[in-house]
Amino acid sequence: MRAVVIGAGGQLGQAICRLWPDELIPLTREQCDLRHEESSILEAISPHQADICINCAAYNFVDQAERDVEAAFAVNAWGVHKLARVCQKLQMRLIHISTDYVFGLDPYTSPLEEDTAPGPVNIYGLSKLTGEYLARQALGEQVLIIRTCGLYGHRGSGGKGRHFVETMLRLAQQGQTLRVVHDQICTPSFVDDVAQALIGLAQRHASGVYHVVNSGSCSWYEFAQEIFRLSGLSPRLEAIRSKEYPSAARRPAYSVLSTAKLQRLGLPPLRPWQEALATYLSEIGFRTSRHPR
Repeated sequence: MRAVVIGAGGQLGQAICRLWPDELIPLTREQCDLRHEESSILEAISPHQADICINCAAYNFVDQAERDVEAAFAVNAWGVHKLARVCQKLQMRLIHISTDYVFGLDPYTSPLEEDTAPGPVNIYGLSKLTGEYLARQALGEQVLIIRTCGLYGHRGSGGKGRHFVETMLRLAQQGQTLRVVHDQICTPSFVDDVAQALIGLAQRHASGVYHVVNSGSCSWYEFAQEIFRLSGLSPRLEAIRSKEYPSAARRPAYSVLSTAKLQRLGLPPLRPWQEALATYLSEIGFRTSRHPR
């Protein structure tokens, strides 16, 4: 499987490039920008004669998207549509990365299946859901949409922001008191594990929508607790409600994704989020004698 990766400078894009078993061509935003015209995207991809296009590019500044709707939709919706049309012209399969933030409007309390009715509560989630629909409209069975959640890992060269684990470690080492929400439940996921599952889906020529996250669930407060337990850090940590944390965008109260469909295809469930977190912390130098619960 010869593949091109759009957004190869990000953390998931870099993980896929590192783990992909066949020939792969990484394309950064400078080489292929989904905000540009369709002809420009076609020109960037067509010379590589690939079988698969993996789209890791996204506008993922959740709060900023509330103020800059046009920028969010330019990449997450209209850009995805242009990319899907290019894949159609080149007879390529498209693997597109989406998010748990397509949910949140309805008060679900059990893991969400791929066919659970979506309902975004912020502009970012709406733009990503629109991108899903446009990709499927253009490509039908030739598109695989992977929804994931709370990604963390080795930060890509193209990323401007920090993921949650990195932020918690940095603030703890600065001696700050940390206030973290306890009423938003999800499944934080390690990019290497998501990348491995994506490769398994690609090898099986899967299409449609699949949820790919580590096993289990937790609140962001519980995630922070485990980060500090495993890293050996002991900052002052306070649990707060979402309404006590000022943010421009609402977040889903519950967005735990079921991976039953992934397992029905014959792929194993991703390891528990605690084990994945322990691996990542070890890789970045937090080597303690502690073990994940």
